[in-house]
Amino acid sequence: MADTAPTTVMAGTAPTAAPLRSPLAGARDRLAAVTRASRGAVRLAELPFLTQLDVRLDPKGAAADAVGLALGLTLPVEPDTVVRAGELTALWLGPDEWLVVGPPGRRDMESRIREAGGDEPVSVVDVSAQRTTLLVSGPRARDLLAHGCSLDLHPRAFRAGRCAQTTLGRTQVVLVARDEPSSGFWVLVRSSFAGYLADWLVDAAVEWTGPDLLTERRQIS
Repeated sequence: MADTAPTTVMAGTAPTAAPLRSPLAGARDRLAAVTRASRGAVRLAELPFLTQLDVRLDPKGAAADAVGLALGLTLPVEPDTVVRAGELTALWLGPDEWLVVGPPGRRDMESRIREAGGDEPVSVVDVSAQRTTLLVSGPRARDLLAHGCSLDLHPRAFRAGRCAQTTLGRTQVVLVARDEPSSGFWVLVRSSFAGYLADWLVDAAVEWTGPDLLTERRQIS
């Protein structure tokens, strides 16, 4: 889980908000080392603090169109597909469930969805703190992910604009193929498993980084 520095309270002053620390703050250098050692064949980075809202509603009801209009995008109805508009991305998770992802700090999204839903049955849950996001890109990104994912990740089967709830390295994730092939993949993983998955990716990338980086990581740990 994410660590935070303790809140400091001085006499006669208001409490100071603790600085945010992402789940993979301690892995940042290891992820960057993979990018360097592989000469860009595999690029790993964390995209911390993305706003993530779990939205549930009737896709055939009036709320679906109203929510889509409020967000400026159409909620996808085809299984395992993604719709992106501007800074927002909607992932299909089920027949009546979506994950709406936006930039950090977009807390206004929740109120906009609730207001658009009106009296219709709409559920909105902010799950931003539940997961962090790993960006896996580079020419060998699909090969790296295929080491630990049972899905067929060939572009014909898992092309840009697709998503899936699956496992990667025995860890439950939401995998998203970004719009353009060069954009790579989002791997949304629960914060408590993020460190393990980051280490797994570093280990699995040894084919392109060479054994020296792997040996160095194990000596440090």
